[in-house]
Amino acid sequence: MAVHSAGIMLYRWSTTGQPEVWIAHMGGPFWARKDARGWSIPKGEFPEDEDPLTAALREFAEEMGAPAPDADYRELGTFRQPSGKIITAFAAEADFQPDQILSNTFPLEWPKGSGVIQDFPEIDHAAWFPETDARVKLVKGQLPILDALLRVLGESGGRKGRPVDPPAL
Repeated sequence: MAVHSAGIMLYRWSTTGQPEVWIAHMGGPFWARKDARGWSIPKGEFPEDEDPLTAALREFAEEMGAPAPDADYRELGTFRQPSGKIITAFAAEADFQPDQILSNTFPLEWPKGSGVIQDFPEIDHAAWFPETDARVKLVKGQLPILDALLRVLGESGGRKGRPVDPPAL
């Protein structure tokens, strides 16, 4: 049975009228030196009987150390990852600016084979990026989430990527 995760892709409009997205760099030694393809939307696993948006909001807060913004969230769809995991993604327009990122942690034997268990943050950094940069930073399996967001924004009747009136997601 596939593992299910739920996550949030926040977006805002730059001063040039282009969308920017909030993404997070994954923590731990595997991702420490990876920038390209080392970023993700804030997300996490949830049980089958939980509402995906409820899970996405909880996981966002756990990974950012701050609650998800009070906004109108819209489901972008479900996206199967190369690992087989299925992500249900939501989007909302918000100018999220936390004072700091304080992620939950996970235990890992490091260095591998040492018998030493260390705790690492799930997320070690998060920031706003224009779509072109996000396209390079996001893990490949999450590019369809970015594409879905851009389709929604484009369908809202904008020019140069910026809607005349920002869409109500």
